[in-house]
Amino acid sequence: MTYSQMIKYKPVLFGVFFGVIGFANSMVRGDMIDTGSLQAWETCAMCHGVDGNSHMAKFPKLAGQPYDYLAKQLRDFKMKRRKNDGGMMSGITEAKSMPELLEAARYFSGLQAPEPSSNNAKVLKITKNLFERGDPTRGIPGCGQCHGVDPIIPRLQAQHADYLEKQLSDFRNSRRMNDNNGVMQKIANALTTKEIKNLAQYIARQARVLKSAP
Repeated sequence: MTYSQMIKYKPVLFGVFFGVIGFANSMVRGDMIDTGSLQAWETCAMCHGVDGNSHMAKFPKLAGQPYDYLAKQLRDFKMKRRKNDGGMMSGITEAKSMPELLEAARYFSGLQAPEPSSNNAKVLKITKNLFERGDPTRGIPGCGQCHGVDPIIPRLQAQHADYLEKQLSDFRNSRRMNDNNGVMQKIANALTTKEIKNLAQYIARQARVLKSAP
């Protein structure tokens, strides 16, 4: 099914989305949502948006993310290798087969990349340098050395700043541990709390390049 065909479901899905959004910040579990009659991408769209651009930082923007990255995260949630979302995604992925989840990954990876944030927060030059070049003295590589290059690693630009900040904090505090070889845990531990916040704000304001789904 093409994006143009799927988009016709937007009014219905948005109605469902706003129906559940009231309790999205409470103790929500995947088994609280009846997703049995929905395709996997429709279930995802309830929180992440039909166009893959969620309106709440609790739910990351999926549009234009690499297929391999989305597939890995869905598999990790299903296998309980990633647990830093309060258990909601584990419950949802358990109810779907891997072929269904992979189809959802393909759908979202093929959508138009989101627009960067219009946040007017001041960006320090040192933050831009940290993003682009890293800090070799602390073993921190530039973000672009992996992100946007390796298809199993997410594209960061135009993501919700609060979501990015939470993921870095979770890596640092070992609440998220599904990164390959612990690379992100090491990087996050080398960053200060202020650097994490500033990086998240900076990255959210950068444009993302869309690559085609496989």
